[in-house]
Amino acid sequence: MDTVIERVREFAESLLPAMGLELFDVQFRREGHGWVLRLVVDKKEGVSLDDCSQVSRETSDFLDVEDIIDHPYHLEVSSPGLERPLRTMAECQRHLGKKARIKLNEEVDSQRVIIGELVTTEQNELKVLSEEGTTYRIKWENIHKARLTL
Repeated sequence: MDTVIERVREFAESLLPAMGLELFDVQFRREGHGWVLRLVVDKKEGVSLDDCSQVSRETSDFLDVEDIIDHPYHLEVSSPGLERPLRTMAECQRHLGKKARIKLNEEVDSQRVIIGELVTTEQNELKVLSEEGTTYRIKWENIHKARLTL
């Protein structure tokens, strides 16, 4: 299973930049209706249906030639969506000015969950302006989970 993910990741990372896309995630797992190989792609302006279709065709051709999966599976290509997870400071930097929901490992000013606008990222710290008007400085290591929110 890890070999499939690694091979598909290598292929996607060589394919996507020429298409103006970047790889967000690769998953290969058994779900209710069988095995699913899921590629999640991203680009600054947003991913279109045509982008997903093109990646799906190219990946399908690659998998047919390489024959690295020896059982039935479904291939899915999608974008991370509007409420995407924020996994790195770089991803937070890219989405400055947008609203996020941040769950903390340890409370900051009696808050365990902060919802607000991403203001700045600097030196492993995220600055967030909450909906109530409070500015929070959050160390990256204190963030349990973060995602954009509507």
